Amino acid sequence: MIDSNVVDALASRVLGPEHKSVPPQAWGLGIREFLATRPTLSQFQTPLLTLDDGRLQHNVDVMATWAEKSGVKLAPHGKTTMAPTLWRRQLESGAWAITLATIWQVQTARSFGVDRIMLANALVDPVGLTWLARELDEHPEFEFVCWADGLDTVRAMNRILDNATGTRPVDIVVELGGEHGRTGARTIEEARSVAKAVADSPRLNLVGVGGYEGALSHDRSDSGLDAVRTYLDAVGALHRELDAAGLYSGTAVITAGGSAYQDLVVERLASFADEDGARGVPTSVVLRSGAYIIHDDGFYSQISPMIPARSDDALTSAMHGWARVVSRPEPGLALLDAGKRDLPFDEGLPTPQSIDAAEVTALNDQHAFLRFPDDDAAAPIGSVVRLGLSHPCTAFDKWRLIPVIDDADAEDPRVVDLVHTFF
Repeated sequence: MIDSNVVDALASRVLGPEHKSVPPQAWGLGIREFLATRPTLSQFQTPLLTLDDGRLQHNVDVMATWAEKSGVKLAPHGKTTMAPTLWRRQLESGAWAITLATIWQVQTARSFGVDRIMLANALVDPVGLTWLARELDEHPEFEFVCWADGLDTVRAMNRILDNATGTRPVDIVVELGGEHGRTGARTIEEARSVAKAVADSPRLNLVGVGGYEGALSHDRSDSGLDAVRTYLDAVGALHRELDAAGLYSGTAVITAGGSAYQDLVVERLASFADEDGARGVPTSVVLRSGAYIIHDDGFYSQISPMIPARSDDALTSAMHGWARVVSRPEPGLALLDAGKRDLPFDEGLPTPQSIDAAEVTALNDQHAFLRFPDDDAAAPIGSVVRLGLSHPCTAFDKWRLIPVIDDADAEDPRVVDLVHTFF
């Protein structure tokens, strides 16, 4: 599923000043060589983003077990981390595939030997689709599926593929959307027309239906959950129609599920899983949850079904920010050396975890405003503040190399790995 030799080769890369916050004494050393010195967190510069090794594995194990018990497959969204080292953890724990969002991300995954990929998007880029046609022909073991939500998309794909080398058809999932949603055919009638056009094309195979329910709600209110359930029921109804019409090319997938409503996907769609084809076309239900491996202390810690208030085996935040106090310009205010270039802020600001009654009220490019009750003893110059973060998708893209520590709660955690990202 992934080439471990290529992933392992990342540990031979040489460290340098281009790797943010890595200590100067590590420059010129290979990663494996540096880790052999048993570095600790205090040796790194601030600002810093870290991952917790034990929490990462806990989250991977929790989700893998939950999916297996629910009778669904996992194709975690790799765009969350764009980290082949972490993709390998997920695949080795039973993930069926890796999901990605752009053809460039697919190409990156292929360079690491990922051999089953779902592109949760339409592919009408001529350069990318031409590359894909060649890749599919040259690598018969490579399994790939992308989405289509309109007749114009199908026409564009056919036109590009007619001029590309390669004869192997591209597998297509018809995407159903919803009112005020993101992409996706807005009605079942439109989706049915797209499916028929795909099935009629010699360059395309119809292999499933799906979409993204997270665009239809951003909370767990009754109305929000009802909107998600109604949408998922429509996805199921579309699958039944296409199966009855005999449009599938041989097997089918039903795919949905981000990291906020995967419980509802199981509730409404898991019963469609029928890999033996006893009730129609052999069908797999595939979840694309991506954020679960990291989780967070913000958005997902509130909305996910897999938190302590909703689950006996909950996910836990595996990422933290670390920032140093560099200014105390007035009582009750400290400026930290981490800002928008270092930490996520689109789904909530960082939250201080090592100072009582403190709050981050704003971020500039390279500073965080930390406010707290007037106390001269709090947050002295040079002290380091641990920060809880919200939304891993916009945390990882700010770091090309992320230290993995053995225990975020230890006094001076040991750094046990350095994870490369590709953004």
